[in-house]
Amino acid sequence: MKMNSKLIYFFALTFFVLISPIYAQKFEAQTIDKQVAIGYGLAIGDVDGDGKADIILADKKQFVWYRNGDWKRFLIAENLTEFDNVCIAARDIDGDGKVEIAVGAQWNPSETKDDQKSGSVFYLLRPQDVTSQTWEAVRLHHEPTTHRMRWVKTGKTQYTLIVVPLHGRNNNVNAPPAMRDATTKEAGVKVMAYSVPKNPKTDKWEYTLLDESLHATHNFEVLEFDKQTLILLGGREGIKRITCKEGKWKNEGWQVEGYGFGELRSGVLSGKKRFVAGIEPMHGNELSVYAFDNQKERQSLYKDFHQGHALACGDLLGLGYDQIVAGWRNPNSENKVGIKLFYSDKNGRNWQVITIDDNTMACEDLQLADLDGNGKLDIIAAGRATNNLIIYWNR
Repeated sequence: MKMNSKLIYFFALTFFVLISPIYAQKFEAQTIDKQVAIGYGLAIGDVDGDGKADIILADKKQFVWYRNGDWKRFLIAENLTEFDNVCIAARDIDGDGKVEIAVGAQWNPSETKDDQKSGSVFYLLRPQDVTSQTWEAVRLHHEPTTHRMRWVKTGKTQYTLIVVPLHGRNNNVNAPPAMRDATTKEAGVKVMAYSVPKNPKTDKWEYTLLDESLHATHNFEVLEFDKQTLILLGGREGIKRITCKEGKWKNEGWQVEGYGFGELRSGVLSGKKRFVAGIEPMHGNELSVYAFDNQKERQSLYKDFHQGHALACGDLLGLGYDQIVAGWRNPNSENKVGIKLFYSDKNGRNWQVITIDDNTMACEDLQLADLDGNGKLDIIAAGRATNNLIIYWNR
């Protein structure tokens, strides 16, 4: 008995959709805030100790958190400095099940000389009730144009706050790139590691200078292994490697040299083969992928971002290896903003793209986290011109 060709096609297509994690995947957008001012930076962590990951946002003048479940918004701190807030780091560093928070503010990137007019770093002291009280801010040493920060594990139970400015001191951002060093004697960006004192409120926060070789940085990636932590620092001249082993820091030289980077993240392919993904150049248009152990193995995946400003790697599709999620904040050649997901075969040779957000998210920052406990990574994104905060649920 011969089967009708249309019926064969129907069964084949149905079978392909059912077995394919790519085509069966659904991302359901839920807007949880329509009044974000800028949405400079996002962090994920348990703020109230209920065992669920909350969303934490550095907005223009406020630091806020959204409670997992009802997504109610609570104020952490506001108006810490004259200029805008810019970054946030949140992580449970003392093992009590609740995040500790550090923040950066006084965002004045054109002022690279005067630390009174540019940059700030604060450690925030947790109040008794995080739903009704604000957090007390402890001011730490800072450099002008403080821009990014993260808590990094540097021992079995030790954590360090890494803080990175955008520019080195005396960077004349209006001078032509070829003339900057010669005309302004521009210093390198001071990458600093702050040790947490016994009493964070009253004791001095000592810090170590890790690197000052790059002259404009934008973001950094942290990889924590059993006995070593690796920082990949991206900037105008490339990507630098900085390691910490048994509490000792070492500058390892270049991961990638000769390409300028804005965002960078690292992911894993089949067989634990690692790669580095980057948006080039700073605030750039191009998504690239490098073999972790060979910078000459470079692939260009996409070139139509306008101000690419957000990047993450993780296994959202259940393939057993990582994909790349990238967002941009200004309208591109199609006059659109949004978020795209890039996936490959297990060896990272052939990449394809899925649109996650089509012109509703002018993406300033994004994070990946399993917010509903279904074992799948969700996408959390904050929009600058679109003034929104959206969860893209991985159904």
